[in-house]
Amino acid sequence: MIDSLTGRLLIAMPSIGDARFKRSVILVCAHSEDYAMGLVVNKPMEGLSLPELLDQLDIEQTIAVPDREVLDGGPVGNDRGFVLHSGDYQCDGATMDVTEDVCLTATRDVLHAIASGAAPRTSTLALGYSGWGPGQLEMELQENAWLIGQPDPQILFGEDHSIKWDLALDIIGVSSGRLQSAPGRA
Repeated sequence: MIDSLTGRLLIAMPSIGDARFKRSVILVCAHSEDYAMGLVVNKPMEGLSLPELLDQLDIEQTIAVPDREVLDGGPVGNDRGFVLHSGDYQCDGATMDVTEDVCLTATRDVLHAIASGAAPRTSTLALGYSGWGPGQLEMELQENAWLIGQPDPQILFGEDHSIKWDLALDIIGVSSGRLQSAPGRA
């Protein structure tokens, strides 16, 4: 088995083969030999902002909550919310460390914190997640469906989602114009 990819980015190749992941950038939040789970960090949900979602969930907003887009975290569990956030917020028993300063919380506690001003320094909310069964992600990597990259605050928490795929490629030294859909032949 390859080393754990927890805390790394998956950057979709043009040959991904699944339209749902075209030009996607996914932060891998958990990876073991049994499963992998991550959040797409560059695909906003159409017509849904954070304040609107808090209203739908009947979470009282005692501050002016930033009008940020809610992300489509992936095709699995679209009725579940996941808050990716800086490490300055912890909810006992519910917050999972992804990297040294990036955490994931999937309980209403973090939403109440965001709505009341006790929020993490930086955060983004996604509905749904991307998941893989045993060996599935490793097989996709062998098939060159993904490149592996390093997380960057602008990719994880930035609001310009249209640049994140290119930025993730730039960070690892790959020009999107040079990527090909089909593998080369020697």
